[in-house]
Amino acid sequence: MIIAIDGPSASGKSTTAKGVSNKLGFTHIDTGSMYRAVTLGLSHENIVLDDRNRIISYLENLDIKFDSSGHIVLNGENVSNAIRTVEISSKVSMISAIPEIRSKMVDFQRNIAGQSDCVLEGRDIGTVVFPNADYKFFMVADINIRAQRRLTELKQINESVTIEEIISSIKIRDELDSKRSHSPLKKAMDAIEIDTSLLSINQQIEKIVKIVKQNKKET
Repeated sequence: MIIAIDGPSASGKSTTAKGVSNKLGFTHIDTGSMYRAVTLGLSHENIVLDDRNRIISYLENLDIKFDSSGHIVLNGENVSNAIRTVEISSKVSMISAIPEIRSKMVDFQRNIAGQSDCVLEGRDIGTVVFPNADYKFFMVADINIRAQRRLTELKQINESVTIEEIISSIKIRDELDSKRSHSPLKKAMDAIEIDTSLLSINQQIEKIVKIVKQNKKET
């Protein structure tokens, strides 16, 4: 079974997807962290966006996976904290818009999901990666609440940034993600929209789990 959870940054999809996967005993695949990991890797190798040959060469030897605790591992290194910095956040939309990178990540995602029941979250899961997913959800939230969530995350890794800077960054990323030509952020026609602005994490999780379990009973 495939459950697709899409939505813009800080809409609550990552934490919710993890909670849903735990409740249902499914594998959780955080596709956003995969793109962040590639962004980090390219940055460490000093590979620029317009150097397609070096990007393609880097992708050929790329190893991305999740360990037993759900941490993202890039070429053998746990980079779960390193990919959450302001610097990586400012670059990931441009990196993830590169067709060769998206194609490689989609292959990774489909291979992982082909091995077990999965909850995948990202921006194009229900439209591109798994258009025939059993369940599709699209999460949204007020931008001020999204910014506050991101601020809380950044404080946990000692990143110093203002709420105004975060709001600006989120607006820019929303624009880039929605208008890119390859696999843009958009709601699948058959996705259930969930506004998480006034919902707790537990409420978000229970809402999705209830829908999945109810539909399973009916079928």
